[in-house]
Amino acid sequence: MLKSYFWAMNKKLFALLIALMSLSLLGIMFVQGYWIANSYQTKEEQFTFNVQQTLFSVTKQIKDREIEDFYNVYSKYVDSLEVPDNVNFSELVYKTKNDRTNEIFVYSDGILEEDYKLSSSFLDMDFDSIQFKRLTNRKKTTRINPGVDGENPSESNEVSFNRLKDFERNQFENAYFNISSKVPLHKRVDGNEIENLIAQELNDRGVDSKFEYAVYSNNLATKVRSNNFTLNPESTYVVPLFKNDNELNGYQLYVNFSEKEKVVLNSILGMAVLSLIFTAVIVLAYASALSQIFKQRQISQIKSDFINNMTHEFKTPIATINLALDSLKNPKVKDNKEFLQRYLKMIRDENRRMHAQVENVLRISKLEKNELDLPKERIKLHDVINDAITHVELIVEDRGGYVASHLGALKSSVLANESHLTNVVVNILDNAIKYSEEAPKIDVYTENVKDYIILKIRDQGMGMSKTTQKKIFEKFYREHTGDIHNVKGHGLGLAYVKRILDDHDAQVYVESEKGKGSTFIIKIHLIS
Repeated sequence: MLKSYFWAMNKKLFALLIALMSLSLLGIMFVQGYWIANSYQTKEEQFTFNVQQTLFSVTKQIKDREIEDFYNVYSKYVDSLEVPDNVNFSELVYKTKNDRTNEIFVYSDGILEEDYKLSSSFLDMDFDSIQFKRLTNRKKTTRINPGVDGENPSESNEVSFNRLKDFERNQFENAYFNISSKVPLHKRVDGNEIENLIAQELNDRGVDSKFEYAVYSNNLATKVRSNNFTLNPESTYVVPLFKNDNELNGYQLYVNFSEKEKVVLNSILGMAVLSLIFTAVIVLAYASALSQIFKQRQISQIKSDFINNMTHEFKTPIATINLALDSLKNPKVKDNKEFLQRYLKMIRDENRRMHAQVENVLRISKLEKNELDLPKERIKLHDVINDAITHVELIVEDRGGYVASHLGALKSSVLANESHLTNVVVNILDNAIKYSEEAPKIDVYTENVKDYIILKIRDQGMGMSKTTQKKIFEKFYREHTGDIHNVKGHGLGLAYVKRILDDHDAQVYVESEKGKGSTFIIKIHLIS
């Protein structure tokens, strides 16, 4: 009872450890997956940011270049004009007096506005004329000295002129934005400029990706575009082109990155692969450890069953021998030959059973260590079969059964080890006896098929399932039917049979049906 309790506790603890280890592994896999997904999203956002910054910079450069080109033409044209159409001068005057010296200072700051009508032809525009102003700043300082006692007054002037080109440029830009939308797009920008600027900006930002571009006007495609441009919402970015501070003129620059996912994936591929490799190693190590744990538990259980079975196998014959020996001490038994022979036979049979169990264990141990020496010679399989039957016929008769031989093979000469081949047949017969709930009924057949002799050992016992048939020749395997000791044995006999027959280049398999018995079939090469 106490043992069962501790076994149940250990089983629960083992299950808890497995659950915790599995949960931890799943957690690691989840974290790795989350990290990869988050890294991909971060790199995608970084890619989008770099692309947007690239496109904003490109559109600004195009706009600035356009303004610069036209302003250079404008400034040269204006500077060449001498007579303005209109002149306007505005001036601010400020006067101060030095009380100590009685000197008077007059400061003036004026703006000279010169209006010009420029022909629109110089800008290649369809207008009669364009009005611009030339602005000049004049600064004048007048110093008035009253002289001594108001006599001999003097006056001095300092005058400076400065072109207000910044104001002129700002004025030009404001005026140009109002009329630039009338200029055809192909005269304002071309595809080579757009492509080169985008390529340069992407390179500066470390973005290595193919791209296609197109300029749209009010959502309609223009002729300014690359040959392979396709509008894909998933990978296409758009920014306004020739944007004014106050309004848009309807142009948009679309750039499609067909390799966006590839570029983003490649940016995290190295770390992702390493992460997946390390995770796979952990998973494999965990699976291997788990497999070893289950194997060790299975081996431990097998060993426990083996010890229990061997104990049970020895307990019964020992008890029987002890009872027989006690009976032999009885004077009445000593004088009764029938009783005497009966008890001696019991002792001999039980001793033979224990010896057979020990021999099976030793044989399997030697087979595993490859220490079993199997010298082979020419023997008659029929002689081996008859010898094997004599080993079990007393046990069969004691249970009220029979072993009948039907040796129909005309040829039975084989190259084999007589001792081990005899043990093979004995083990199969013993298996038939063990798994016969009623009186054992066993039939042994032989026949020749081409260059082989076929040995069939058929019983009318419990039979076995399809699953059992696949595992019956595995070491320590026994089919349980409830009580662990309901069938004597330890699962070594048939494993020994398989190993010996493999060494003889022979085949063994079983045909069985639950509740109807089993037939073991051995196929061995004949020799002439």
